Amino acid sequence: MQITDIKIRKLFEDGPMKAVVSVTFDGQLAVHDIKVINARDKFFIVMPSRKNPDDTYRDIVHPINSQFRAELEHAVIAAYDEALTHAEDFASVPATEAEV
Repeated sequence: MQITDIKIRKLFEDGPMKAVVSVTFDGQLAVHDIKVINARDKFFIVMPSRKNPDDTYRDIVHPINSQFRAELEHAVIAAYDEALTHAEDFASVPATEAEV
């Protein structure tokens, strides 16, 4: 299974959650609401989950093995870093240039 697209849906400045991401696999399956988290000076991803009646959470979708989890996490965090760089580049452009 190949990661064919990663879209950063929303960036956050405050708090441990830094982004919400959608990932497309093989150009045929999209997984939405993957979260990029920064805690204890480390970035990692949290898969989409649903809250259970007992206030615990259960993943809706998740990687089956640690090798694919690491590959997915690396790709998502790299896309987040790139989006952050573009956002900073855009923010550094004076408003009159950014509006054009």
